Amino acid sequence: MSQALPPSSVVPAAAEPAPEKPGDSYVQSFARGLAVIRAFDATRPEQTLTDVAAATGLTRAGARRILLTLQTLGYVEAEGRLFRLTPKILDLGFAYLTSMPFWNLAEPVMENLSAQVHESCSAAVLDRTEIVYVLRVPTHKIMTINLSIGSRLPAYCTSMGRVLLAALDDESLDATLNLSPLHAHTPRTVTDKEELKKLIAQVRRQGWAIVDQELEGGLISLSAPIRNRQGRVIAAMNISGNAQRNSARQMVKAFLDPLQEAAQTVSEMVARRG
Repeated sequence: MSQALPPSSVVPAAAEPAPEKPGDSYVQSFARGLAVIRAFDATRPEQTLTDVAAATGLTRAGARRILLTLQTLGYVEAEGRLFRLTPKILDLGFAYLTSMPFWNLAEPVMENLSAQVHESCSAAVLDRTEIVYVLRVPTHKIMTINLSIGSRLPAYCTSMGRVLLAALDDESLDATLNLSPLHAHTPRTVTDKEELKKLIAQVRRQGWAIVDQELEGGLISLSAPIRNRQGRVIAAMNISGNAQRNSARQMVKAFLDPLQEAAQTVSEMVARRG
């Protein structure tokens, strides 16, 4: 029941490279505010004013104004010299998730799929050179990093990434791969651009992707597209497994049909809704 991915099946905004020079409509103060928010992450949950200024390239005075503005709006709190984000920051990401038509439709389908195959199941969208997780139903812990909603991984060496890249036209694909830092995460990682284009072309023909231990040793991932009413690929759904339990060939044989059925179910629900 595999379905090819035509080059036109693309949400264009997802892979357009950032403009090299801001135009007249570029609001620099707003961009700086976003940079301050992005300066906080799992490795730097609390930072001083000096830390934020260094991480963003802003002056201390500029970083201070933005931090105090975010604090006034409730997105940042301070304790002594340390600043941290507040739970209110989740409103920004939740607004995106609730705007996606498959958000509440896919979750129960993915839960059923995960229960059926006894493996983790996730959904992601393409953001330039990366995939961003928007849904996740974990079972076994199969990666050294913790994945959750909002986590990012490189598109070129992940199965969901290759499904989403396969939906781009050739020009957009070239632009995305040119912007991607192609380096080997494992000895199996394909980093040659032309070889990647061949693999992505194969994904486009067959309508699904399998990636065998290219992101992390022992991790195999199988993915299929989720489409909107117009047939455009809006997300990818995957099943992730451990190479010690199943080989790539065994995963395709056992899991491809249920994965494609689940992805098709979500696509049909999205089509009926929109």
